[in-house]
Amino acid sequence: MKKLISVSEAGKLITPNASVMVGGFLRCGSPYKVIDEIIKNKIGGLTLIANDTSFEEYDRGKLIANKLVKKAIVTHIGTNPETGRQLNAGEIEVELVPMGTLVERIRCGGAGLGGFLTPTGKGTLVEDGKQVIESNGRKYLLETPLRADFAIIYATKADKFGNAFLDGTTRNFNTVMATAADVVILEPEEISDEPLDPAQITIPGIFVDYLVTQEK
Repeated sequence: MKKLISVSEAGKLITPNASVMVGGFLRCGSPYKVIDEIIKNKIGGLTLIANDTSFEEYDRGKLIANKLVKKAIVTHIGTNPETGRQLNAGEIEVELVPMGTLVERIRCGGAGLGGFLTPTGKGTLVEDGKQVIESNGRKYLLETPLRADFAIIYATKADKFGNAFLDGTTRNFNTVMATAADVVILEPEEISDEPLDPAQITIPGIFVDYLVTQEK
């Protein structure tokens, strides 16, 4: 059985200056309760790894608005003007990564791989500082794996063993991030007393360290 913890206990697990993967695609499949606890505890200096910085008033976007993020590794920031403002003011560092590349970097981190070759970004600003490798007469960028100290992920439903079901598009980045962090915190909408049907399981409980209950 996975360790059941309250939302407030989950928030206290996150340490200053940690790297944190946060699941979700904008507001879809985002673990907002643990994020609110991080904000409440004013845990700053974070490196945020996510698809996006959401919106100023929602989930991980509020981490930006509260100036708790020193670096964001994301695919876009256009929906959160505050990210752009802090970037232009030199208050935050932003690494923009093509979406498919970001997913694959996280997958490599979870699988213990040394990286992968991709033509995406070749000849653009994305190439800056990266190793270019030629294979079969074509040039590729070497993209390195991504891991994090913590991953905070969402689930539609979970059982007490940490097995999780994610409905539809809520799967997005949550599934791959569950494999690529030292500590994985799962925030489900519902915890079942009965084990999930194996055919339902989206994220096996072996990847989950902590299961967040609905209690504060």
